[in-house]
Amino acid sequence: MSDKKLRIGIVAGEASGDILAAGLIKQLKAQFPNAQFVGIAGPKMLAQGCQSLFNMEELSVMGLVEVLSRIRRLLFVRKSLLNYFLANPIDVFIGVDAPDFNLGLELKLKRQGIPTVQYVSPTVWAWREKRIFKIAKATNLVLSIFPFEKSLYDKHGIACEFVGHTLADEIDLEPNKVATRKALNLQPSDTVLAVLPGSRKSEVDSLLDIFVQSSVLLTKDIPHLKILIPVINRQRKNQVESYLSMYPPAVDYRIVIGHSRQVMIASDAVLLASGTATLEAMLCKRNMVTAYRLNKLTHLMMKWLYKAKYFALPNVLADEKLIPELLQEEVNPQNIAELLLPMLKDQNVQQALHDKFMKLHLSLRKDADAQAANAVLSLLGRV
Repeated sequence: MSDKKLRIGIVAGEASGDILAAGLIKQLKAQFPNAQFVGIAGPKMLAQGCQSLFNMEELSVMGLVEVLSRIRRLLFVRKSLLNYFLANPIDVFIGVDAPDFNLGLELKLKRQGIPTVQYVSPTVWAWREKRIFKIAKATNLVLSIFPFEKSLYDKHGIACEFVGHTLADEIDLEPNKVATRKALNLQPSDTVLAVLPGSRKSEVDSLLDIFVQSSVLLTKDIPHLKILIPVINRQRKNQVESYLSMYPPAVDYRIVIGHSRQVMIASDAVLLASGTATLEAMLCKRNMVTAYRLNKLTHLMMKWLYKAKYFALPNVLADEKLIPELLQEEVNPQNIAELLLPMLKDQNVQQALHDKFMKLHLSLRKDADAQAANAVLSLLGRV
């Protein structure tokens, strides 16, 4: 613990980054109680005392084409942050994920002599590998959350620390399904499907309709299927409720604000948008079907640019197809229902991936919050 004051700039662009940043802030505050944090924060960061200059949803944009439609606003936000940090000096800047936004800001701050950290490596292993040279220019340190990334940075002589993932530390190796069901007022005998269409408005717009239609198909084989839809905030809840009001009440839907992890633990299977939620479902040892739909032009561009074999994180980590991943036209109610049905009805199917999920879980369990905090403090010479 120290009385030396630290002033830290930090920007997270979505819910998964908010989780990582909040854990990092908590650990830094444990060693430097008077530290100040300012930038762009989500609810978990705000709860840790971080000051937010803009709403985090400003940065919640996915896809190449989609970003172009918001480019003027994003550039304004980035310039405003740069001016603020230069007028109100910080000891270090930490960009949490959101690389297309954060790297440009980090580059300008580093040129002004401010140390910069990128927490979560951009997916240089999957596409636009030459970004690694921009990362080298923009950052003093990369904090990697996946074990296979560090060797790529080492090859190019770029400072990188593998810190693991905070979710792997938080989630029990054997989550208690029975107790979690009880907490959510579910019966042990219930058949439960968790449906997570995404944390962004655009994701919900794109996937909710198909996910609901898939659920309706499943109820023909599982009449008493219970469908839980966790949402990140009241705005997403209103969005989902508005859509569900068009569907018959015979389908047993329940919307839960927050508690997505508990919903996944309580479920027999998970239907979800591709992203960090697939990692969380894997850590909860739940089988799943993941899906994503991109703007048509974005998809055409990504077909040329994306080099990795898989896009679902459990598959990327394992370097094999552990879970079904659906993209574009593959994302349809019939496909989804056919893949989910055996996961919901057959206990053997539900348990088939347990050991592989456990191995991946252990590979990421490194006390990430503390590792990340120590790496940042070491960079600043404050350890």
